[in-house]
Amino acid sequence: MATENAAVNFSELVNKNKQTLARLKESSRLLLHRRDGEDLVLTTAARAEQDQTVVSAATRMLAAMARREPGSMELLLDILPEAFPWVRFLPESDLHAFAVELVDTMRAADSLGNNASVAQILIAWQHTAEVYSDPELLAALTRDNAEDYGTAPDPREIA
Repeated sequence: MATENAAVNFSELVNKNKQTLARLKESSRLLLHRRDGEDLVLTTAARAEQDQTVVSAATRMLAAMARREPGSMELLLDILPEAFPWVRFLPESDLHAFAVELVDTMRAADSLGNNASVAQILIAWQHTAEVYSDPELLAALTRDNAEDYGTAPDPREIA
């Protein structure tokens, strides 16, 4: 049985490439730690294609379910707190907006074969839930502030 992820230093791949690559037979992915950059994940093309096939299938099923009939959107809204516990802090209207945006973004991302936008949506909505979970922060961010602080400086000019 394959282990989930093995991890090695990038230098092992460079210095002992055959032995390091052989570890992909035992693991679906190989995490390569780098000193001077972001870690990398190495996998086989076949496994990457399988992963994309699974994500695409799940996306298509979720999108089809959400479009079928009004009751299916209610089901999606019911299961979201199980999948993403932080949605409990979202107001009901925002929960619905999140569900619609998530399904639509998943469909669009699947059509491009790039899931970065789905991750971005999840992170943005999670941050929104964090604001709603903190009454002081929510009050500060929603307070009507009549003061005008003038023109904001260009961030490129701030040293």
